[in-house]
Amino acid sequence: MYAVAESEWIITKAHELGFDLCGITPVEGLTDPAHLAEWLARGYAGRMHYMHDPRRADITPVLPEARSVIVCALNYNTANPVSTDAAARTSADQELRGWVSRYAWGEDYHVVLGKKLEQLVAAMRAHFIGLWQSRTYVDTGPISERLAAQQAGLGWQAKNTCFINEKIGSWLFLGVILTSLDLTPSNAPFDGPATDLCGNCQLCLEACPTGALVEPYVMDARRCIAYLTIELREAIPDELRAPTGWQVFGCDICQDVCPWNRKAPVTLAPFFQPRQNLLAPELNWLLSLKEEEFSQIFAGSPLRRAKWRGLIRNACVAVGNLAENYAIDAHERLQLQERLRDLAASGDSLIAEHASWALSRFEATG
Repeated sequence: MYAVAESEWIITKAHELGFDLCGITPVEGLTDPAHLAEWLARGYAGRMHYMHDPRRADITPVLPEARSVIVCALNYNTANPVSTDAAARTSADQELRGWVSRYAWGEDYHVVLGKKLEQLVAAMRAHFIGLWQSRTYVDTGPISERLAAQQAGLGWQAKNTCFINEKIGSWLFLGVILTSLDLTPSNAPFDGPATDLCGNCQLCLEACPTGALVEPYVMDARRCIAYLTIELREAIPDELRAPTGWQVFGCDICQDVCPWNRKAPVTLAPFFQPRQNLLAPELNWLLSLKEEEFSQIFAGSPLRRAKWRGLIRNACVAVGNLAENYAIDAHERLQLQERLRDLAASGDSLIAEHASWALSRFEATG
């Protein structure tokens, strides 16, 4: 095993590259097969078939020579309101807007973190002489970054299933380097994962509008707004459309209400600052967005994950929900209804279904 000074060198280098957190943990204990099996058996993964990858229960096939995992984190919190303090319209002359999850306001985190992890690996190649192997993952492989971060002592997996650091909160992107280097753990002597500091707090469970947090530390992804608006390629279940509210891509509510995020520091990193059209985008604009425009406008953005059909579907639901909650003047009402009628007649069954649903909400409100 390499001396503790070598682990300290890696952590220092990670900070020099801009990472906010870095920790190192042995490869053992990076899976929780029993918990994963039960979660999958309950059907909570929904259509996320990649969660059934057997390597999630045993990561040995990923890199048989692996001895250590280096966990790095970047803070993506910016100086902008949270969704629970924002509104779909703040003045009478403002267009109705939808909500995009905080993590998707800037550049695609897979790319940003991926480049930084590769820079760290390159620095390590120059420092650690000899043959050794590595794999890097940013929410792209069978590794549980949150479990690895917890094992490395960087924080804990909270009741909302997010990862929380005591000083930064949960606005964190996580990435890992799986390596054959036998490194001293950063929290050695290892005496277990970081302490869970959620205590008796239940704010996240109480705030979830769809009841996705079925119990502390357990999420039914099929009910999660993030899953419904990003991962699901089919129709949003009718009973979950109204609770989805004005969310058009992802959801931050369970993090917005978390006490650990009340004084979360903000980042000045330019790549995580909001794009102008992603910070509460105008719904009328989204409804008029053509498929050929989608790829160009959202190039390099996480919103590409939802695809054009998914984003238009989500915008229809948001408009339908806001029709009941916001005063809409006659001109705006006619404009939105015209957009929805065009989409209902578009020939795309998924979009047509949700556009028709939104129109029915307008009719119900007069």
